[in-house]
Amino acid sequence: MLLSSLRTSVLGGCRNVGKGLQQSNRSPPLRHWLLKRGQSTITAEAGATSTQAAVSVPNVATNRILGRWLIGCSGLVVGAVVLGGVTRLTESGLSMVDWHLVREMKPPQTQAEWEAEFAKYQQFPEFKIMNHDMTLPEFKFIFFMEWGHRMWGRLVGLAYVLPTIYFWKRGYFTRSMKGRVLGLCGFVFFQGLLGWYMVKSGLEEKPESYDVPRVSQYRLSAHLGSALLLYCASLWTGLTLLLPPQKLVETRRLAQLRRFAKGTGGLVFLTALSGAFVAGLDAGLVYNSFPKMGENWIPDDLLAFSPALKNFFENPTTVQFDHRILAVSSLTAITGLYMFSRRMRLPKRAKIAISLLTAMAYGQVALGISTLLLYVPTPLAATHQSGSVALLTLAIWVLAELRKVAK
Repeated sequence: MLLSSLRTSVLGGCRNVGKGLQQSNRSPPLRHWLLKRGQSTITAEAGATSTQAAVSVPNVATNRILGRWLIGCSGLVVGAVVLGGVTRLTESGLSMVDWHLVREMKPPQTQAEWEAEFAKYQQFPEFKIMNHDMTLPEFKFIFFMEWGHRMWGRLVGLAYVLPTIYFWKRGYFTRSMKGRVLGLCGFVFFQGLLGWYMVKSGLEEKPESYDVPRVSQYRLSAHLGSALLLYCASLWTGLTLLLPPQKLVETRRLAQLRRFAKGTGGLVFLTALSGAFVAGLDAGLVYNSFPKMGENWIPDDLLAFSPALKNFFENPTTVQFDHRILAVSSLTAITGLYMFSRRMRLPKRAKIAISLLTAMAYGQVALGISTLLLYVPTPLAATHQSGSVALLTLAIWVLAELRKVAK
């Protein structure tokens, strides 16, 4: 009974399906609806594919990521500059007498290793002339100052190289950005080599000289200058990626303001670079008075060396005099930039940047004068050096705000 009922149900269902198929074949509207639905499904899938293709890289979101990365890298470069300045002020830069990319990452651990490292340092001029009574704990302090500076430099290198590899594989870089990033990474490696080249100049024996052992002021200024160039390039690129360009009405006065801002930024950079010669020659300890240099406005030994050009790079008096002139010129130019911009209608962000640049310029000059009058105390001198980077930062921000929008 059960089997016969099941057979009847199955046969009935098959007949109904057959009739339904016959009816569907006879009804063109149903066939048209199914065809239309299939076409709309294909269209929707094609639309989704085109939407995914439209959200390609690089785009605004990836540019924002790159901008933050480069600004973070520029912050690490600032840390290296400040730490390098403190290392120079504490006379720690010649404590590590060799250079190894990987091996020196691990400092001495045992007493025997420290004594061996100290024995190497004792073979060089700085210990023989200046630090012949230095103890092992004192050596450990200057060693760790230089070691920290070198390790920070390696951190900077990793911060540039590793994200570059990742972003390159993800397709975040445009063709022009690829060239910029490769240049920045190459500059990081060049900076490391230049640092060791600088240190070597202070380790060389100079029998004909009775001067205090120090690194070459030429190599020191090249080392600082390359670090500042790396910083400026990274910060400028990061800001242009992060900050949307201002909608400025192109006028003659705006073009003049841009030229004025570029010249002022160049003057700020040159003033910071001249500070490397002041540090390299200890020129801050020559005339510790202001505004006069001793009893005179122009010191008698300003051009004591021959030929005259040599004074601008090797005479501590001339080097300090030049730094004073450049600092006052930078302050005057920034003040003029501020007054010129007040008579123009600029976006709020640009006005804030120029105002902060002006305030920082007066603060930096006050720091410089205080450092000079107090005979270059390490904390104040390090703050003054950091202030020069802050001033340069604000100058770049002003230029980024005033940049011309590419058509």
